[in-house]
Amino acid sequence: MTQNGKVPFVDLVSMHKALAPELLEVCKRVIDTAGFIGGPEVEGLEREFADFCQSKYCVGVNSGTDALRFALIAAGIRPGDIVVTVPNTFIATTEAISQAGARIDFVDIDEQTYNMDAAELRRYFETKCKLDPTSSRYIHKASGMPVTAVVPVHLYGQMADMDAIVEIAEQYKVAIIEDACQAHGAQYFSKKKNAWLTAGSIGSAAAFSFYPGKNLGACGEGGAITTNDPELAKKCAVLRDHGSAKKYFHDVEGYNGRLDSIQAGMLRVKLKHLARWNEQRRASARIYDEMLAPMSGTIQSPMEAGYSRSVYHLYVVRTADRDELQKHLSEAGVGTGIHYPIPLHLQNAYSSMGFKKGDFPKSEAAAVQILSLPMFAGLTPEQQRRVVEGVAQHASISSTR
Repeated sequence: MTQNGKVPFVDLVSMHKALAPELLEVCKRVIDTAGFIGGPEVEGLEREFADFCQSKYCVGVNSGTDALRFALIAAGIRPGDIVVTVPNTFIATTEAISQAGARIDFVDIDEQTYNMDAAELRRYFETKCKLDPTSSRYIHKASGMPVTAVVPVHLYGQMADMDAIVEIAEQYKVAIIEDACQAHGAQYFSKKKNAWLTAGSIGSAAAFSFYPGKNLGACGEGGAITTNDPELAKKCAVLRDHGSAKKYFHDVEGYNGRLDSIQAGMLRVKLKHLARWNEQRRASARIYDEMLAPMSGTIQSPMEAGYSRSVYHLYVVRTADRDELQKHLSEAGVGTGIHYPIPLHLQNAYSSMGFKKGDFPKSEAAAVQILSLPMFAGLTPEQQRRVVEGVAQHASISSTR
């Protein structure tokens, strides 16, 4: 069904209406016990989400941003360190790095997957870094700062090439913190381990967001850290609660980053459906692929790498006349999004860092050509036909100009 004859970019209303009785029961249960913070709902979510991600531990927090910040701090990232990520991501990735006290640096993306290009990461260490024999750490030549972590972003629901990134991280002795905020349930086939690995189970730790529009979204804010390291998990649990493992006893100065019980309970309800919802997204992606194939000369569909099982948080196409296509689809009643229109190295927030246009050309080229089409669990083939008809109409109009 469409909403008022339109195809929404994302439909959160239908999903929540279907789950309303279970979600309201969570509210009643928490209100009846007045256990609003922590307790069995949060503990249950942590246990169940860790199992879902094939990781040993999960720590619930109040946002994906805090999840990444706490994970970095708990992994030992300190002020004066450099953490490397990509410019084609939401600013929360770099906010977390800065708020952990570290300096941001970038490597460019793979132009087909839009994720971190492992070859660019290796080139970064080979050309911009050197080994400090005193500390046995790799130092950024220009700044003299140690490079201590890399944050690959599993963007749009597809994991980065983790075997290659892990190999580089081990060689150059840096931690990996996965930004899995768009990749709940995504998988990667590791040739090294000859197994499918789930997002959140590979790095030292991983950060997830439960913002409402995510594949697994709360009815408000929420996030989680997954890890196989018990000490890192303990540190994250302390950091989220004012540096306290026991009430009013503070071992370090921490943060107010707790996940509330109502959100945790609602996430537990939704987690039971997540595998099915992800399969619905994958099925919708295949339908888009087939419908858009005749327009492959003007519209580039997303590429799912051979090592990947994407969960299609977003279905991102690429076209030279992106802005005109978006305008045409809007006029036809089709919602779209752009993720993201300005690479982070060119954002005003980072103007003092001295980056300039041309520094990361693959990210910059993508930013002016990518368009996210409607994608959500429950998207119907009828709605997809409406979307693709709009794309085809625009292509036809453009060809006559």
